[in-house]
Amino acid sequence: MTNSDTNALLRSIPAMDVLLNAPWTAEFSNRLGREQVKKIIAEALGEVRRELCGGVRVSLPVYELVVSRATSLLRLRASSTLKSVVNATGVVIHTNLGRAPLADEALAAVNALSGTYSTLEYSPESGGRGGRNEHVEWSLCRMTGAEAALVVNNNAAAVLLALSATASDREVIVSSGELVEIGDSFRIPEILSFSGAKMRAVGCTNSTRIQDYRDAITENTAVLLKVHPSNYRIEGFVKSTSREELAKLAAERGLIFMEDLGSGLLCPLGVAFANRECSVRECLEAGSGIVTFSGDKLLGGPQIGVIAGSKNLIDKMKKHQLLRALRADKMTLAAFDATLRLYLAGRQGEIPVIRMIETDKSALLERARKLCRSLKRGAAKRGAGDFAVSVVETEDAIGGGSFPTDMLPGFGVGIRSACFSAETLAAGLRAAPVPVIPAIREGCVILHVRTLLTGDEQLITSAFLKFFMSAKPALPAARA
Repeated sequence: MTNSDTNALLRSIPAMDVLLNAPWTAEFSNRLGREQVKKIIAEALGEVRRELCGGVRVSLPVYELVVSRATSLLRLRASSTLKSVVNATGVVIHTNLGRAPLADEALAAVNALSGTYSTLEYSPESGGRGGRNEHVEWSLCRMTGAEAALVVNNNAAAVLLALSATASDREVIVSSGELVEIGDSFRIPEILSFSGAKMRAVGCTNSTRIQDYRDAITENTAVLLKVHPSNYRIEGFVKSTSREELAKLAAERGLIFMEDLGSGLLCPLGVAFANRECSVRECLEAGSGIVTFSGDKLLGGPQIGVIAGSKNLIDKMKKHQLLRALRADKMTLAAFDATLRLYLAGRQGEIPVIRMIETDKSALLERARKLCRSLKRGAAKRGAGDFAVSVVETEDAIGGGSFPTDMLPGFGVGIRSACFSAETLAAGLRAAPVPVIPAIREGCVILHVRTLLTGDEQLITSAFLKFFMSAKPALPAARA
């Protein structure tokens, strides 16, 4: 392309005023504001100018190229990146997908409270200031048997506050086999350091005995800490110290025994292997002085961290300056309170996480068959004969760091294509207005039904047919 060709193309770039006043900008101006639309269009103009000056050959007229580039950027900026998705992965507590979906009663509580003023820190009885922790402490104590309880914004914060309040500038003894990393760089040694406590690791990776703890205690020791391994397991020759042994040793030496339970199990689950997990109440009854856990894992509520245990220790944490930086907001408290009340009423089966975990294979098979029929009908109507759709057996996971080696047998729908790879089909499903997140196994897209919510089947069918219609021109001529 000659310089004169490039200059001619550059001169054909439309002026900002022409673009800004075009009819297609109106909806974006309403959503983003005129000034932001102007900046985004300028960004698109800059991209096109750089490409033309660099000698890039364009397949569209320059005006159409600019409009296409600008509208793509405007659509991207005008829509939220935080959106609902269909979880068809089979992982119930999926960390990347927001962990636990809330129960209907929790959603209603958030909706009722979020648009109004509230009694967050106000007592109508006294006409004065109240405490935000009071809204959930009573329910927590009833469900766990704790003397007192405190909530913060997540479990990492719960561990940090508990250690800061009880062991700053003092020693915390923990097993070497429990120095785990949980999630995205939540490392126990770093949390200990940040809290001001001095970590003293004892034992070996696969073996820590009560004598190891006993030998490590000094005059500066404050806490014996036990940490749930989350998604980490050691097989073979393993020796760990029980919470009963640690509680007894702590009581003998006048120390605090603290346990980071992580999962937040409040009551038995209808799955045999899940009941190997110790509930919060069982930990406290075994002698734990402090137990920290998450609200959005096995408990099935919103993201929140709980500290339950003895009143004198919890009272110390309530007075700690760090608490203000870690406190939960009104909507989280509303959702958590509603979730806890479902437990108190014996209605925990209405909590999505609990319901998904406890759903039996026969119910999953029936749901998979219905989804399979729906996809086949839609595919037949649109001539999508290149897709093979069938019911398949699956292995589902609880997730959230709980039971990493134990699977839940289930069912799903498998989709194979003669024309598209599983990766291409999965990408197409993820590109739907409500992204569908499937699993891939041995070259087959798998839609696990255990983790589907009400209405998800329709969204899956819509996403599948949308992908087929948009990809149809790419099919071989004989099959198109």
